[in-house]
Formats: sequence, structure tokens, C-alpha cells
Amino acid sequence: MKFLDQAKIYVRAGDGGAGSVSFRREKFIEYGGPDGGDGGKGGDVIVECVDSLNTLIDFRYQQHFKAEIGQHGMGRNRSGKGGSDIVLRVPPGTVILAEDQESVLAEITETGQRIVLIKGGNGGFGNARFKSPTNQAPRHANPGQVGEEMWIWLRLKLIADIGLVGLPNAGKSTFLAATSAARPKIAPYPFTTLHPNLGVVKAGEVDFVLADIPGLIEGAHEGAGLGDRFLGHVERCRALLHLVDGTEADVAESYRTVRRELKAYGAGLDKKKEIVALTKCDALDDATLAQRVDALRAVSRKKPLVISAVSGEGMKEALFALARELTRSKERDREEEEAGKPKPEWAPESS
Repeated sequence: MKFLDQAKIYVRAGDGGAGSVSFRREKFIEYGGPDGGDGGKGGDVIVECVDSLNTLIDFRYQQHFKAEIGQHGMGRNRSGKGGSDIVLRVPPGTVILAEDQESVLAEITETGQRIVLIKGGNGGFGNARFKSPTNQAPRHANPGQVGEEMWIWLRLKLIADIGLVGLPNAGKSTFLAATSAARPKIAPYPFTTLHPNLGVVKAGEVDFVLADIPGLIEGAHEGAGLGDRFLGHVERCRALLHLVDGTEADVAESYRTVRRELKAYGAGLDKKKEIVALTKCDALDDATLAQRVDALRAVSRKKPLVISAVSGEGMKEALFALARELTRSKERDREEEEAGKPKPEWAPESS
């Protein structure tokens, strides 16, 4: 299945059916009176989150979605049938934007979540609705309301616990392949990863999801390389694992390049908890490795992990460090949620 994380589509709710102008016609009943029924309601456009999807590829081949119109009212006080809703099935983490790509209309994050994006038009009243003592034979009815329509953007932001960031060929895909069952493409040239990959990792009793995104280069926020749009897939991550290639001559500049791109992208990525790791340590001698570790510690202001996905050195320690940070993050969220809850009326007063 191809990966697609952005799509522009047209959606239109169904028009309401028109009310009917009708009069009762029956033998021996001279003045039967109005009996025109109401029109049916137009169908809604509904967005539903399903767990079986992880891409928006379905919206590449169909861009127009229209709900069914309501049927018109009929004589003998028969109302028209309501139009069927149309349901757009999207993966978890989908953000629905207006045509300007800035206004957020909705955000779908939980499996089974359903929202009514736009409502269908109401059906018009039949002439039976307008009967009164002063107008016992109304000869007019309401037309149905026109359904709403709009162009929208669907943007997928993968839901993962930890995001992998770094320059191209920093070892992100190799790390993901070594720690999970994911099998991303790995090759010795830049931009091997063309779309995000997810993998489930287990460290002790903690399971979490890793997201590997394409590498960043200088000027990615201006469109250089593959750009920085893929950073949207790590916006929801609780922490970032920043991998720095240990075989690079200037590891400090490599680190600063990625940090500048994270800051230029925004969305608070530069303020997320970051764990730094020096990769490919199996290719370095002890003196060079110590020099690179010191340089990376100085620029990042934290002690970097030293790992090698090929030899397995430091991999277990890295996974447990990620698991500890994930556990702490969840505990902080739980404490903040409990602190924000109002005190129950039955709770005893503290002395």
C-alpha cells in the first residue's frame, strides 16, 4: 500500500427534498383539503476514524464525495425519504483543514470517533403545514434547503510515542529495523526513507511506537531536500530521539542543523524532550569516539548515548532510556489531569 499523508477533497451534503402541493381528491368529498407531505432531509457528510488504515491513499483516486439528496414530499401526507449519509473513513491522527490549509475544522485521534463534518439541508414543508382557518387551501410549499459544500484538506499526522530525527543516513531506519519488526528500506545513500515508517518496540514491560521520518538537511523548512512537512508526523510524540552520525567529521554542526530545522518548523518540536544518541560507534576507534562524544555533549548540553545498530552496542540502554522518558511523560500528564479536576462534593476538607 502506498503512503499518502495529505489529500484535498470536495465534500457536499445532500439537498433537502421539496415539500409537496397536493389536495385530497376522493369521491363524495368536495373539499378534501391540503395533504402535501414534507420533503426528506439531505444526507450528512460524516468522518469516521478506523484502525485498519494508516494512509490517505484512498483519497488519491476519488476527490469528490456527495451525500444523497432527500426525496420530495408526496400527496396523502407522505413525507419524502431522507438522503443517505456519506461516511469518509480516515486513519487515526487525521487533521481536517479548511481550503486555506490553516483553519482546523476537526481532529480525529481515536478509533471509532465519528463527527458530522457538514449537515444536509432540511426538507421543505408541504402545503398541509400551511393550512389555517384563514387559508384552508394553501397552494404553496417550501423548497428544500441546499446542502453545505466545501473543499477540505486531509492531513495525516501519525500517532507515535517516540520520533526519530536526524540528518539523512544518520541510522534512523537501521535503528527502527533493529528494534522492531518494521522493515524500512535501508541503503547507503541520502534520502532512502521517502515516507514515514512505524514500528512497535518493547523495552521490559513497556511497549511503545517509534516513528521514523525522512532526514532533514539545511534549509529543509524552505523546501530543500524532501522539505520538513514530514515533521508533522512527530508533533504528537512525547519525546524525540535525535540520532547523530558518529562518522561525520563535525557532529556538533550536524546536531545544530537538525535543531535549527526543528525550531524553524515550529509546533513546539524544539521544546520536546530530546534524547541524543551517537550512532555507528562500531566504525570508530576509541580516541575518535571519545572526541565525538565530548563534542556532542558540549553542543547538546546532555550526555549522549553511544549506540550501534549493527553490533547492538548500547541499543538496550537506548530503549530503556526511551521507555523511562515515556513513563515519566505519562505520569506527568496523569498528575496534571488530576490536578485540573474539580474536587468532588463528597470529598472531606483537608485540615
